[in-house]
Amino acid sequence: MINVGDSIPDFQLPDADSNSVNISTYKGKKTVLVFYPAAFTGVCQSELCNFRDNLSKFNDVNALVIGISVDYPFSVKEFKEKNNIPFLLLCDYNKTVIKQFGIEYQNFLDLDGYTVATRSVFIIDEKGIVQYKWLADNPGQEPDYQEIQNSILNI
Repeated sequence: MINVGDSIPDFQLPDADSNSVNISTYKGKKTVLVFYPAAFTGVCQSELCNFRDNLSKFNDVNALVIGISVDYPFSVKEFKEKNNIPFLLLCDYNKTVIKQFGIEYQNFLDLDGYTVATRSVFIIDEKGIVQYKWLADNPGQEPDYQEIQNSILNI
């Protein structure tokens, strides 16, 4: 499991347009990785729209927000467009990154074998080191957005 003080693993995932994105491209920038269980679920929509509505606060401190789910690009693209999400959304449909981070949530919605990302937030500094980590106790829990905004200011 990835913890505060750890370097994040290098990974490459497709975005909503199926373009391959390597996370190392963003080394040198503060980055907020927002792992969410599934597009088109109420809590995920609320969470990502909160980040959308407060994006200027992250932009003001030169920080990127990147969302990651196990959904396929076509679903993520529709979700992004319907919710006017202006930041990068990546697709971990092979579940490799959630395994690397140790944040697999199994049997989501009581569906046997349906594994998604545990709702979580990692703040990464310019050197690729985790400076903040939050994991939801259950899929219906949203993060403390003010705590995340305060944490990004202290990096």
